[in-house]
Amino acid sequence: MHALYLLDPDPAAAWAPFAGVRPLAELRAGAHLVRERWEAFVGQEATEILALPHLAGFVESGVPRVAARHAVAGPAIIGSTTFAPRGLAPDLPAGAFRLVCHGTTVGWGVGEGETWSGPVPGAAAVEVAGQVLHGVYDLIPALERLLAEDLTGMLGDADAIPRGSIVLGDPAAIALHGVAVEPGVVLDATRGPIVLESGVEVLAGTRLEGPLWAGPNTRLLGGRIGQSAIGPSCVVRGEVTAAVFLGYANKAHDGFLGHSVIGRWVNLGAGTITSNLKNTYSPVRLSVDGTPVETGLLNLGSLIGDHAKTAIGTLLGTGTVVGAGANVFGPVRPPRHVPPFAWGAEGIERMSRDGFLRIAERVLPRRHVALDDATRALLGRIHDWAVR
Repeated sequence: MHALYLLDPDPAAAWAPFAGVRPLAELRAGAHLVRERWEAFVGQEATEILALPHLAGFVESGVPRVAARHAVAGPAIIGSTTFAPRGLAPDLPAGAFRLVCHGTTVGWGVGEGETWSGPVPGAAAVEVAGQVLHGVYDLIPALERLLAEDLTGMLGDADAIPRGSIVLGDPAAIALHGVAVEPGVVLDATRGPIVLESGVEVLAGTRLEGPLWAGPNTRLLGGRIGQSAIGPSCVVRGEVTAAVFLGYANKAHDGFLGHSVIGRWVNLGAGTITSNLKNTYSPVRLSVDGTPVETGLLNLGSLIGDHAKTAIGTLLGTGTVVGAGANVFGPVRPPRHVPPFAWGAEGIERMSRDGFLRIAERVLPRRHVALDDATRALLGRIHDWAVR
């Protein structure tokens, strides 16, 4: 039996706005976190996530110990957090090996009595299936390729569909678990399954289109919402398509959100709208602090980091990256890269450490999460690292 360790890459523009803010293992690829996919692949929970030193002691429910990178004693698998596995691990060699997906190394193995501190030359290659992630933007194609398959595996025992619901497609492709659904909600499973977890609330006037997953205690308040993975504990309203919500985010008002990744504790002001297609119909290029990132994607909206907030009526251009903790106000259309902890869309002024923590003190209890000493210290370290 191999212990499982997950290894973050060095920070790079392609991983903005989450690199250095949260372990990449805690990003969502399909309905599951990258960590959860590795745990299913190996068949046991992760022992540790190896990340940047300031993320050591990362505090979030369900996350294993996060530590600065260090040597790993075997037998162990060291999985890259830039890879989302599919299926179960094949038979593995007893000694050193590397996991490979279509020519890309996505993990390493070390045998009993040995220690891994980096790639081993000549290690046996073991081919595995999954989705290689080249940047945060690749969570969008991962959603499109993995979500329906993930949800199909979640179907089975479920509550009866409430009377008054309008069902399109096969009712067997809809799984509700302790959900409150008001009469008049449309459940459209013609293009994929719909799975709503415990505590989800769906108000009348909402049209849900599969494939769609909503995590525990999420509230869906109206509009056309589909092809997305949302939650837990999110509030969502409006037209939403091909979006990944990491959790505890608030989009309580109208406004189109498409092909976007939304971090934890994000608040999108009323009328915030994303563009997910260029007028030239050409692939989207990101620009992160002056560094260009070619995504190869025709459809890409916004990548919004943890604790970021937008003012009412904010218009986000195609391929906008909003850094963690940024408070976006001022110009109706911000620049395509808003730095972390920016105070205003221009990013010239930054939010102070104490100011950011005071806002977090007000926000977290609104979702019944306490800002304890460990969380406060972590958020302070993230702020100091991001604005260094």
